[in-house]
Amino acid sequence: MPTSEDYKGQVPAWCPGCGNFNILSTVEEALVELGIEPWEVLMVSGIGQSGKLPHYTKCHTFNGLHGRTLPVATAAKLANHSLHVIAVAGDGDCYGEGGNHFLHTIRRNPNITLLVHDNQIYGLTKGQASPTTAQGTRTKIQPYGVLEEPLNPLALAISQDCSFVARGFAGDKAYLKELMKAAISHKGFALLDILQPCVTFNKINTFKWYRDRVYKLEEEYDPHNRLKAFERSLEWGDRIPNGIFYKNERETLEEGIPTIQEEPLVRQKFSIEDVKHEIEKFY
Repeated sequence: MPTSEDYKGQVPAWCPGCGNFNILSTVEEALVELGIEPWEVLMVSGIGQSGKLPHYTKCHTFNGLHGRTLPVATAAKLANHSLHVIAVAGDGDCYGEGGNHFLHTIRRNPNITLLVHDNQIYGLTKGQASPTTAQGTRTKIQPYGVLEEPLNPLALAISQDCSFVARGFAGDKAYLKELMKAAISHKGFALLDILQPCVTFNKINTFKWYRDRVYKLEEEYDPHNRLKAFERSLEWGDRIPNGIFYKNERETLEEGIPTIQEEPLVRQKFSIEDVKHEIEKFY
């Protein structure tokens, strides 16, 4: 069985008190409790403070371009669907630069997990507004306040029938771990949006601000009711629900590709003649 020490990577270089520390340790604990070994995991990230997380773990990692986390994660899952593929992104990285990939990954439904560090700001580039920054918020390059309404990633995902949609809070590690375990265990594309306070550049959405508002969805809540899930995803302000909003079972991207059903692509052997034969089918 793996231990947390098996997942220890480089020493984190985040700001003291950053919510990312809790996300990092919770990811490691969730994987250990699920009995998943480091060599069975691939973490893919883009650019941003969240993108550093794979460097601070010990498993297979791929650090790519800004906003391009999901295409790489999807390709890796198709090449070797025996891996547990976890995509790690920030709200700017995923919902801004990577917004188009986010939408089409929902459509394709690969069996991967997406952890979004949602701090409602661009932290690495020193505090610009992100897609989830509240309207009216003033930043260094928005001195008159953000003009646009914030993106609601949960409502967007549910509207497109994403197979697993959840939200957690970095200040509640115990509950966040349960949500992570559920997301990683889910068959299909799983989105876990994590409210992650940025202690340096976001002085509004602090740990206290969230603790005064966050609550868990009721035990009797039914995550299979899509309309109710969409309704609850719109709730924001004085009360912010956390938990599994929506989930459903549908065919994954890998299940729809016959050539990788018997064994992962990475273990298949092809000769030049095999490749020529496949190409000739299209001409």
